[in-house]
Amino acid sequence: MADSLKNVIAQSLECPVCLNTFTDPKILSCSHTYCKACLDNLLECHGNDQMLRCPVCRAETQVSNQDVSKLPANLALRSLIEDVKNHYQFCSICKSEDKTQAVVYCQDCGKYLCITCHNTHSLWRDFISHDVIAISEIESWKVSVRGYRKCRKHPKEDEECFCSDCRRFACFRCVVMEHKDEGHRIIEAAVYESSHMKSIEVLKSTAEKKRSCFQKYVDFIDEQRERVSNVQKQCTDDINKAYEESVKQLTKKKEILIGEVKGKTEGVEKELDELKKSAQEHITHLTNIADVVTNRTKIPLDMDALAAHDTLRQDLQEALKQEDPDYKQPMQSSKKGESIIFKRNGGMEELTLGKIVNGVAKSIALPSKDSMNAMVSTPDGRMAVGCRTGGVEIFSADGQIKQTVFKHVEILGVGFLSDDRYVILDASNNITLYTLEYTKLKVRFETLSSVEGGIANLTVDDDDQIYVSYWNAQKIQVFSPAGGKAIWEIPCDGYVPVQITSYNDYLIIASGNTIRLIDKQGDVKYELAKSGDFVRAVVSQGNTILTATVKHDEGFVSIDEYSNELKHVQNLVGDYKIEKPEEAWYYLQQYKSGEIAFCTPDRLYIFY
Repeated sequence: MADSLKNVIAQSLECPVCLNTFTDPKILSCSHTYCKACLDNLLECHGNDQMLRCPVCRAETQVSNQDVSKLPANLALRSLIEDVKNHYQFCSICKSEDKTQAVVYCQDCGKYLCITCHNTHSLWRDFISHDVIAISEIESWKVSVRGYRKCRKHPKEDEECFCSDCRRFACFRCVVMEHKDEGHRIIEAAVYESSHMKSIEVLKSTAEKKRSCFQKYVDFIDEQRERVSNVQKQCTDDINKAYEESVKQLTKKKEILIGEVKGKTEGVEKELDELKKSAQEHITHLTNIADVVTNRTKIPLDMDALAAHDTLRQDLQEALKQEDPDYKQPMQSSKKGESIIFKRNGGMEELTLGKIVNGVAKSIALPSKDSMNAMVSTPDGRMAVGCRTGGVEIFSADGQIKQTVFKHVEILGVGFLSDDRYVILDASNNITLYTLEYTKLKVRFETLSSVEGGIANLTVDDDDQIYVSYWNAQKIQVFSPAGGKAIWEIPCDGYVPVQITSYNDYLIIASGNTIRLIDKQGDVKYELAKSGDFVRAVVSQGNTILTATVKHDEGFVSIDEYSNELKHVQNLVGDYKIEKPEEAWYYLQQYKSGEIAFCTPDRLYIFY
């Protein structure tokens, strides 16, 4: 009876999943108990699900945060396991009252054996092949006792049968009494166990193949990852190399920019130093003569002394006649230097630090919005801006509007003759001359109408010849101040003369993004194409050619200086941000005092 009870207890201490003695037993909500490690494995099999399904009854248990350790422990079972672990097993064979402590357990006999009985058991030929386990391994839970199952109803009977329909082991007596009806398929327990183990082996083999299949897949993923890792390494190396090269380029660009600033500022400083040197020399000269003349304690009496004194007095008087210093020239030089700005790039599309640009001194809103049509420097050094809605606005070099004339004339072009008479081209392509007092002169010019010639533009050369260009007709008519018919015509083959400017014996034609220098027979001598949306040109006070390149969509203007052969001399204004107008129409001129005027339909910009 004691051995049967021990077997029942041993079976109760086995986890239904791992079939070993419970380790850290945890209770599910359905009251079934499993090892914590087995529950961790079961939960892992369900992925990230927090619901754990009991393998026996399939009831679900909520596992908060997938932490099995938070499930209640089976304290009674844990205590029982400890008691069994600490309880000595005695030999099942010895008949004496003083039981001898067992050292092994025979799985086939289902008996605990002391050392003496174990030695005898080992000598019996029929028992040599029995599975014998050391008690130390059982107590350390390395091996679980799997002896014969004893029937709970008939404890002396082994469960040697298995009912496939009831899925239960049973002893022979239970089979006769409970499993005799039709439909109960009874087989030997050993046959079932053998079949079960074979199916386990098949599952194990299939699982191994599937595991191998997925392992190959994992290995393939590792290969792909290694390829990506190699790409990352290669890209990183390339980036580091590009970075080092970029640093070299940026360092070189930095040195160029610093040199450019130094060159621009040193030129201004040299101008100011020369002005200072000249003033200091005059101070020294004036001081020396004044000292010689005025620091005398005696009156010159003889003729030589009188003559010397008179000469020195005359020299002093001549020195005193020199005009007071003109602050305008050093102020202009200073403005030239102060307008130098380093403009950092807004984006990193190009590997550049930025550009050295000249700052704008003034930005003036025109009185008539979106109506500027013409601009020209006046004889008295101011700037005339013509508006197609009517009127010519006169601006000083500091951006102040001084007056408005011809308010009722729709202006298309403005020019001046050598006697300062106005030459006005109106919206109907008619030319009219006006005196300085704005009196209209009765001189008629036979120009092409706006229908026949299209939009027209106007310029006047040093010989008072008037040039009118036509967009549609693609030609230029030349008139004398006396009026009448054109003296001759200049063809514009293959391009539209949008704006024209007189330049020595040539004309500068602006057309789209191209500047052409043509002679007065129409032959193109030099040509310059720029990458901007629009290019406008004007003659500088130094008889060079200034161009304004406008990126209309972005709202940037750059101003450059060119030689009379359209070779680049220097950049004066680099990518200056302007308020983008609705219409893409621009004019460039220069004040006699040196300031550069750039005009949009809405605003006048004055650069130093």
